[in-house]
Amino acid sequence: MKGTYKKALKAAFPHTLPIFAGFWFLGLTYGIYMNVSGFSFWYPMLMSLTIFAGSIEFVACNLLLGAFNPLQALTLTLMINARHLFYGISMLDKYKNTGWKKFYLIFGLCDETFSINYTASIPADVDKGLFMFFVTLLNHFYWFSGATLGGIFGSLIHFNTEGLDFVMTAMFVVIFMEQWMKDKNHTSAILGLALSLLCLIAFGSSNFIIPSMFCILGVLTLLRKPLEKAGEKA
Repeated sequence: MKGTYKKALKAAFPHTLPIFAGFWFLGLTYGIYMNVSGFSFWYPMLMSLTIFAGSIEFVACNLLLGAFNPLQALTLTLMINARHLFYGISMLDKYKNTGWKKFYLIFGLCDETFSINYTASIPADVDKGLFMFFVTLLNHFYWFSGATLGGIFGSLIHFNTEGLDFVMTAMFVVIFMEQWMKDKNHTSAILGLALSLLCLIAFGSSNFIIPSMFCILGVLTLLRKPLEKAGEKA
């Protein structure tokens, strides 16, 4: 039994090395960001352990600093992480017969873990469930340790950290640009920008996020088939 776990861990570890570099850097940044925002290192440590959703954890910092609005927090979380619904559907067959590991695999299904577990060629002599479990566990540990260390070392930083909160904006800009460069058809992106701008004008900078998300979701749902056909032609 011990050899089975060791073999699965040994097979999974190399796949997660690229994730380690990205998660540690972003995790450290998140931990420092939380610290300079006035939170003890316990906050990023516990949030990275229990939430494990980088985008939402950055957003959660602003939500904790703002007025108590559970509906806004719930809506933002559902909208930002809605893609995980499709991840879950894609992993239904792969997660079959994984036993007790299935619950943690579902909890820890982030973008990077999905990309590895869905595409990796698992050696025949390695337990499939254990391989996916260790991929998930290692990625979770990278993010947790990075965020915790960032929270601890953030209190030791004495340089001017003004503007560090821009990292969240920069992260979403990078994600948007990656998708823009990846897709040949930019209709969805342009619609998203246009609808967000209209909602910004209509509702103001403090209240436009949720209306714009609902508008984007509604319009893209209505235009789903034409957009899919345009994407196939592109």
